[in-house]
Amino acid sequence: MSQEPRAYSLFLFLFLSHTVSSWGVLHSRQDLHPLLQKMAEELIEGSYLNALLDLIQFHSSHVWTAGLSHRILAYLNSRNVAFTIDSLQAAMGNHLEQHLYRPQELLEILRETDAQQFHTAMKCLFGDQKERLDLEDIVIDLGGMREQALQSPGVNRSLLRVTLERCFQVLKALECVEILGTVLRGSSGLLLQPDITPSLPQGLREDAFKNLSAVFRDLYDRTSAHSQRALYSWMTGILQASSNLTGDSVSWVSAENLWILGRYMVHLSLEEIMKISPVEIGLFISYDNATKQLDTVYDITPELAQAFLERISSSNFDMRNTSIIHRLGLLVCFYDDLDFLDAAVAQVLLHQMIKCSHLRGFQASVQKLKADLLDIATENQTLNETLGSLSDSVVGLTYSQLESLSPEAVHSAISTLNQVTGWTKSQTIILSAKYLAHEKVLSFYNISQMGVLLTGLSTQALYSMDRKDLAQVLRSTLAQHLCDLSAAQQQGVLSKMTETGDVASALVDIPGVFFKEVSLFDLRREPGFNSTVLKEKELRRSQALFLYELLSQSTGQPEELLRVGQLVKGVRCSHIEAMSPGAFLANFQYFETNLLLLSPHQVNCLAWKYWEVSRSSMPPYLLATLPARYLASVPASQCAPFVISLGKSQVHTLILDSPKRNSLLRKVQQCLNNVIDDEYAVDMVGTLLCHFPAAIIDHGIAPRAWATALHGLRDCVDLSPEQKAAVRRRLLEQHGPPQNWTAETTKDLGPFLVLFSRDELSAITTKFPDIIQQTASKMIGTMPPKEFLWAVFESVQNSSDENPSFDPSPGCHGVAVPSSEDIFKLAEANACWAPEAFLCMEEDTFVRHVELLGTVQGFSRPQLMSLKEKAIEVWGMPVSWRVHHIVSLGCIALALNESELEQLDLSSIDSVASLSLQTEWTPGQANSILQGFLEDAGYAIQDLKSFHLVGLGAILCAMNIADIPLIEISAFRAVVARIGTLSCSTQVLAEFKRKAEVVFGLPTEWTGSILQELGTIAAGLTKEELRMLHKDLMPYFQPSAIKCLPDEIFKELSPEQMASLGPENAAAVTNAQRQRLSGQQLQSLQRARDGAQAHSWLDPPLSASPTRTSGSPPDTAKSFTEAQFSPGAAVEESDKVTSRRKSRRPAALLGVTETRLSHRSLSSCRRRRVLDRNLPKLLQKLRERPASYIALNSLAS
Repeated sequence: MSQEPRAYSLFLFLFLSHTVSSWGVLHSRQDLHPLLQKMAEELIEGSYLNALLDLIQFHSSHVWTAGLSHRILAYLNSRNVAFTIDSLQAAMGNHLEQHLYRPQELLEILRETDAQQFHTAMKCLFGDQKERLDLEDIVIDLGGMREQALQSPGVNRSLLRVTLERCFQVLKALECVEILGTVLRGSSGLLLQPDITPSLPQGLREDAFKNLSAVFRDLYDRTSAHSQRALYSWMTGILQASSNLTGDSVSWVSAENLWILGRYMVHLSLEEIMKISPVEIGLFISYDNATKQLDTVYDITPELAQAFLERISSSNFDMRNTSIIHRLGLLVCFYDDLDFLDAAVAQVLLHQMIKCSHLRGFQASVQKLKADLLDIATENQTLNETLGSLSDSVVGLTYSQLESLSPEAVHSAISTLNQVTGWTKSQTIILSAKYLAHEKVLSFYNISQMGVLLTGLSTQALYSMDRKDLAQVLRSTLAQHLCDLSAAQQQGVLSKMTETGDVASALVDIPGVFFKEVSLFDLRREPGFNSTVLKEKELRRSQALFLYELLSQSTGQPEELLRVGQLVKGVRCSHIEAMSPGAFLANFQYFETNLLLLSPHQVNCLAWKYWEVSRSSMPPYLLATLPARYLASVPASQCAPFVISLGKSQVHTLILDSPKRNSLLRKVQQCLNNVIDDEYAVDMVGTLLCHFPAAIIDHGIAPRAWATALHGLRDCVDLSPEQKAAVRRRLLEQHGPPQNWTAETTKDLGPFLVLFSRDELSAITTKFPDIIQQTASKMIGTMPPKEFLWAVFESVQNSSDENPSFDPSPGCHGVAVPSSEDIFKLAEANACWAPEAFLCMEEDTFVRHVELLGTVQGFSRPQLMSLKEKAIEVWGMPVSWRVHHIVSLGCIALALNESELEQLDLSSIDSVASLSLQTEWTPGQANSILQGFLEDAGYAIQDLKSFHLVGLGAILCAMNIADIPLIEISAFRAVVARIGTLSCSTQVLAEFKRKAEVVFGLPTEWTGSILQELGTIAAGLTKEELRMLHKDLMPYFQPSAIKCLPDEIFKELSPEQMASLGPENAAAVTNAQRQRLSGQQLQSLQRARDGAQAHSWLDPPLSASPTRTSGSPPDTAKSFTEAQFSPGAAVEESDKVTSRRKSRRPAALLGVTETRLSHRSLSSCRRRRVLDRNLPKLLQKLRERPASYIALNSLAS
C-alpha cells in the first residue's frame, strides 16, 4: 500500500539550482517563444495541466536554455502575476495532484485540450517519453507522473473514456489500440462494461482491429458475461461486415475469423457452428496455433463442443488419428466416439484429457468419460501392464484396484504417478506403501522419485530416514511438496533434522514456509543467527519477535532487518518509539510494503509514532487506527485522499472495534455526502464498500453507480444479514425476479444467488442448471445457506441424464439412490440427501466418493450414522480397517462410538492425526482415540515424541491432567506453539502452563516472544501470575488465549494491564468476561479497543494550532489540517523534528492546548490564566480517572 504522495512527488518535481529574483517589466516579453507565452497565459488562467503539456511539447522540439525559466517568470510578472519559483511550484503541484482525486475534472480538461496537447498527454502517459525531462534548472519527473496517474482510482476510467472519444481522431489507430490495452489491463478488466461497446471504433483497419480484439481476448476471464456478449457482438459485427460472402458461401465464420475470435468462439450459436464450411474448419484445425486456442476455451459447453467436433469430423479428418486428437484442445473432454475404440487411442485420449481440469464445470461428465476410456485402455491387459500409460485417469482407481497393483508396477510407473494431480490422501498412502515395498530402504534417490506421492509416506518413515538424505530432500525440488504434508509429518521431518543438536545447519536447510514450524526453543539455543539466513523464510510472530530482538543487538541499522520482510512481524512498539524521526520516516516504506504482516497493535504503534513525528503527512489508514475522535482532524479538503487511502486498505483487519469502525464509516459517508453518486465514487471507496451500512446499499448508491458497485460487492466475504438483504432488494429492483433472468445475468450474479430463497431459485435450477452448479462448485470449503444447497440439489436431480435409481434391496424400496455423478456434482449439497439414501447407494459409489463425502460440513447426525453403517457394510467391522480407510472417513468418523473407536487399529500416528482434524469429538470419544493409540502403538506417555503430540492435536485435551507432567520435556518444547493452538479445558491448560515453566522459566521471566509462542497455554495462568505480568507484555497474548482465560481470572487484570492489551486482544474479550469487570477496567478496555496510547492514561491533545506557513519551523503539536497526506512533507520535516516522548503530565494529557505549564516557562499571570481556563475541564475529566487526581492537585498547587 503506497502513501498518498505530496504534489511534487506525484506529477512534477521542480528544483532550481539557484534563487530567482523577480524580473522587471523590461524583460517581460522579449524573445519568449509563442508556445511558452501560451503556457504562461495558461498558468495565469490556472490551467496548469495544459501549461505542463505545452512545456513538454516545447522541449520535444526545442533546445532548452538556462535562461528560459527566468524569462517565463518575467513574463508572468509583467502580467501582474507575482509568482515566485516556490509559489509556482506549489500552485502547479497542488493543482495537478487534485486531478488524481477528482478524475472527472481530469476527463473534462483532457476533452478540452487542443489536438497537440492531447497528443502530448497520450504520448507522455503511454508512449516512449523519457522518464525525466532535464530542462537545465528544472526537472520534470514524467515517470512518477505516469506511475501515480495509472495507479489512482478513477483516473483509468477517465483515460479510457477520453481515449475512446478523441484518440482515434488525433493519433494513429494502432497507437490508440495500444493505449486502450494499457488502460484496460491496468483496470483488471473492470472498465469493460457493456455500455462502452457503443463507443468502440467501427471503421478500424484490419491490423488495428486484430490488435484490439487481442486485448479483449486477453481480458476475457476478467470480463462479465454481459460484457463478453457485448464485445462479441462488436467483433462479429465488424467481421461480418468485412466478410466477402460469395454465392456458395453459407457462413461468415472463416478459419481466420475463428482465430480472431479466440475464446469468444464459444459465443457462436449452434446454428452458426453448423454452417461453417468443412474447408474453413479444416483450415482452422490445421493451423499451428489451433491447439493453443482450443486449450483456452474453458467455458465451452458440451453442446457447442459436440458441434465443433462434428464439423471437424465432416472435414474428412480421422477423429481417431493421434495427430488430430492432439489438436482438439479442450474439445477432447467431450469426445464421444467410443464405439470400437482401440486401446491405444483410448490411452492417447486419456493423456490429452489431463487439461480437462481447467474446464468451468462439467467435471462429472469428464470423470465418467475418463472411466469409460480407462475400461477400454485396460481391455485385454492388466492394470499392472498399463499403469504408466493411463495418465491422470488413475485417480479414478478404487482402493481395491490400487491394492491389487504389484510393487514392481508402481515402481515402473512412478514417473507418471508422481506428476498426477488429484490424488486423495488415502490413495497416496496405498501407492507409497507399494513403492516402498519395492525399494525397501528410503534413501534420497528413492524419495526424490515420489513427487506428489510424498504425502503418502508415514510420519514414522520420514522420521526414520537418514538425516543427510533428509537434508538433501529439503534442498531439492521435492521441497515444494513439503507444505502438503500433514502437521505430524512436518514435525517428523523437523525433529529428525534438529535431534542431533546441530540446529544451525538444520535451520539453513529448512525451506520457506516450512521454517515457521521450528520451535522457539530451538531458535533460542542458536545464538549465531544472521538476517541472511532468514530471507525467503516464513516466520511465526513468536519467532519474529525473538529474532528481531536478537538481531537488533548486533546491528544498528533497522533497515537491514526490515528488508527481511517477515521480520517486521517482530518489531515491538519500543523499537518503533526508539527510532529517530528521520530513521522512522526513512524506514516506513518497509512497514508499509508489509502492512498485511503487521498485527493491529503494531499498526497502532506506527500510527502514534507518525502522529508524533510528522502528522501533516500521516497516511489516512494510520490515522484511522487512532482513537475515533482523531478523525475530526481530517478537513473537508482532504476527504478525497482520506477515502482513497482507506479504500485501498483492509479496514476489517485494521480496525477490529465495531463502534470505532462505524465512526470511521460515518466520516467516510460525510465525505461522500451520504451518497455514492457515480462509478467514480465507487472507484474511490474501494474495499470500504463492503462495510457500508445496509441503508447506503439500499438508498445511497445511485443507479448509474450500481453496476460498478455490484462488481465490488462480489468480493465482499463477510456481509451482514442486513447488507445481504439490501443487496437482494437492489438486485430484484434492477433485474426483476430470477425467473426473468437471462443466462448472462445469472452468471454475473452468481455469487449473489445464495441471497435468494429455494422457491425464488427454482426457475434458475430449471433454466440454467449448469450455471447454478458451476456457481456452487466455486464455493467448496464454505458453508452456503441451506436454501441455496436445496436449489443446487434440485438442479442436479432435474438435469440428471438418468432417472433416479431405486435399490430393490430390503428397506430401500422407493428410495432415490445417489449416483457417482450426483455425488460429484453436489459437493456440499450432498447434505440434502435423506439418511436412508446413503444406506441404499451402491458399494462402488461409496468407495469412489467416501473421501468427498467426508468433507461435507452440513451432515446431520442421522446422515453421518448412515454413512458409518455403509462403511461397515463395505469394509467390514472397524477392527479390520487400515490406515487409508480411517484417513478417508473425514467427518464420517464422528459417528463411531467409543466401542467402535476402540476397535480401530490406531498404531499409526497418521491415522490419529486424521481423526484429530475433527473438532466435535465428545470427551469419551477423544479419550478412546488417545488410549487406543497408546495401546496399539505400545507407548507410555513418556515415550511420545514431538510428532506424536502434533498428530494427537485436539485429542491432547482429553489427556488426564496427571499424565501431562509425564510428557518428555524435549518433545513438549518442540511443539509448544502447536499445543498453544488448542482450546482445552482450564485444568488441562493450567497443567500445560506448568510444563511450559520447565522450558521457559517462571511467568515473571517470560518475554513477549514466549507469551506469543504459548498461545492458549498462557490461559492456564493463575490470578497471582496474571497480576504479576508487566503491562507491556499484554499485547503479546494471543487473542485465542484471551478468550480462553476464565472470567474470574481475567477480571484480575489491573486497569493498566487492561489498557495495554492492544486493539486485537481487547476485541477478543468475550461478553462473559466483560460482565465481570469494574467500571474502571471497562474504561481501560475500551481505550485499548479504540487504539489509545498504552503507555499513558490519556492521549496527547489534539492541538488547534494553525498549519505552519512555508519556511516556518514545524510545530509538533499542530493539528492534522490542510497539509498533505504524503511522504513529501514527512521528508521535509524529518530533519527538523526532534524526537520526544509525549508528556506524561495530566495537564498535557487531558486536552490543554498549551502544554508548557511550569513556572519555568510561563509567567505567573499567564500560568494562572491557562489554569483558570482549563482547570474545570481537568477536574471533571480526572474525577472519572482517580489515578490521576493526585497529580492534578499537585499541578494546581
